[in-house]
Amino acid sequence: MTQPGKVLYIIVCAAGPAHNVGRLVALAQDQGWTVQIIATPPALDFIDIPALEKQTGRPIRSQYRKPDEPKSPRADAIIVAPATYNTINKFAQGIADTYALGILSEAPGLGIPVVILPFVNSALASRTPFRRSIEDLRTDGVRVLFGPGQFEPHPPSSGADRIDAYPWKRALTELAELIS
Repeated sequence: MTQPGKVLYIIVCAAGPAHNVGRLVALAQDQGWTVQIIATPPALDFIDIPALEKQTGRPIRSQYRKPDEPKSPRADAIIVAPATYNTINKFAQGIADTYALGILSEAPGLGIPVVILPFVNSALASRTPFRRSIEDLRTDGVRVLFGPGQFEPHPPSSGADRIDAYPWKRALTELAELIS
């Protein structure tokens, strides 16, 4: 089912598809990944923590650990899904004001492959800061699934209609290409 040393961090943000992140966990586990879920603090209200902890066999992390708490295994790869406008922009700017962003901020410098699968509306996606953030992250080697043939933003106020079609598997496909 899972192999020690093949650890995938799934960073989940507070967006509509977050409540289905167990789908990505199952797909990753089927590929042999040990999964550690890291949730942004607002995402905790979007996910089923007990179910995901049972599915992964690991506690959900959203804050830095205390000195007496055990460390999570080091990530071999990271998928951010669903990734929000806020998280993408903060990551690109190097802002590490949450545990999830701290992990992301270090990842490119540590050589850890990162795939981002956004869930943003077209009004946000059209903004210059967002487009600049996508380009900056790509320059750092982060695979951002955004643009024609990858992820298309949804019209404002229509996100709920797109949740079931969120392409979880696409993130794993891109990760496989990135690490092969």
